[in-house]
Amino acid sequence: YFFVNKIETFSLVKFLFDLLRLMFLISSKKVTNPPKWYTIMSGKPVETSIKNKLSQQLSPKYLDVINESPHHNVPAGSETHFKVVVVTDQFENKPLLQRHRMVNTILKEELENGVHALSIVAKTPQQWEESDKNVAPSPNCRGGFGK
Repeated sequence: YFFVNKIETFSLVKFLFDLLRLMFLISSKKVTNPPKWYTIMSGKPVETSIKNKLSQQLSPKYLDVINESPHHNVPAGSETHFKVVVVTDQFENKPLLQRHRMVNTILKEELENGVHALSIVAKTPQQWEESDKNVAPSPNCRGGFGK
């Protein structure tokens, strides 16, 4: 009994260590397509879905998905307002409006199901390299509904 219990304890410790390692890798953006159970457990299903879809369909050189919901008049933990910074070769020779349409098409499901606002920074790798790589913060929420 003692030996079996030691093995079970070791297996549990290994599982927890592997789980923490995976969570660290995902949070440090070294894993771009986390398992579905992590998406659900992380409490960030919309943010994770946005990252996954843009990563898979645009193969970006740089991608940042920022949940700006805490800066708006929405309940804590909401995923309703986002800013995405996407740098990809697929934007070459495309006007800004077409780039935005590409992103909006990819995120159609999210935009129809709860994402209220999406700010898009869409650049080619050359434009990104020539920039200071800083994205201006979004303006403060003015309360909505004309307030």
